[in-house]
Amino acid sequence: MIRVLHESRDTELPNASAEGEALWIDRADVERATGWAWKAEGLCHGDRCMPLLPCADPAMAIGDRLDIAAVWKHAGWPVVHDATSQTWVLGEGAAHRADALSSLDAPDFELPDLEGRAHRLSDYRGRRVFLATWASW
Repeated sequence: MIRVLHESRDTELPNASAEGEALWIDRADVERATGWAWKAEGLCHGDRCMPLLPCADPAMAIGDRLDIAAVWKHAGWPVVHDATSQTWVLGEGAAHRADALSSLDAPDFELPDLEGRAHRLSDYRGRRVFLATWASW
């Protein structure tokens, strides 16, 4: 089973296959694994679309399967996998990360307090927040 890590997603893809530096996933799994919808105009996320064909490599999409690693590399985004090609990480481009950092707004996340109540960082926007973390390892 192949596992894809992207942003906050950790997706297991039983129908995916790895061939060298290629990661082939089914059309139905693209959005679930990446958040990008595979539409006629290309891969779309919100109002942004990235054309798939014609692309640098016309073999990037074959039928209803997409070499998501090739798409990521074509976009200039980092892709890495473990030695067995069972775990893949699809990173974000530096420009996207730089845009996020320029605002100095932390990305939203949710954590439980000691009583189990969930708290989202966005609930505290506009107020100063001190977050202390600790790990035993």
